[in-house]
Amino acid sequence: MWRAVTTVVRGYPRLVWVAVAVWCVGLLGFGLYLQHGVGLEPCPMCIVQRYTLVLVALVAALGAWLGTGRWARVGLGGLMGVLAGFGAFVAARQSWLQWYPPEEASCGRDFYGMIETFPLQRAVPMIFKGSGDCAAIDWTFLGLTIANWSFLNFGLVGVVGLVLAVEAARRRR
Repeated sequence: MWRAVTTVVRGYPRLVWVAVAVWCVGLLGFGLYLQHGVGLEPCPMCIVQRYTLVLVALVAALGAWLGTGRWARVGLGGLMGVLAGFGAFVAARQSWLQWYPPEEASCGRDFYGMIETFPLQRAVPMIFKGSGDCAAIDWTFLGLTIANWSFLNFGLVGVVGLVLAVEAARRRR
């Protein structure tokens, strides 16, 4: 399995970058469908995950545009891995809140309200603290919540980014 993954990454790196960008855009589209089509309101942690997914998609698109340059793949693959790791961390924290909800669930301010009202030093901890909304389970598929699926997707994208970086660093010219 690993050999197949590295063969694809070595042989078709631009295709891998495009696939990651398209995958991320598809996930963003599904999130928007859940928000506007189904009527689920995103919590602050969901919004942070969305912005992180946008950044990952932009890095992947940049990687596809820059092509197969060795150092571009190393740097952008590493950056994509780090961003995906951050997204996975936020999704894991939200999953934790869903598995072990706080005793007092309260609907906190929305993401934009926190950013506009408080200085960044106070807003960032409030975003990651979560609220009753972040602990709510509004939708599941195959027994996993949106946060669980988000964690899995960020993990997959992070591994792909790191494989791109490692394979590019190993490659000799």
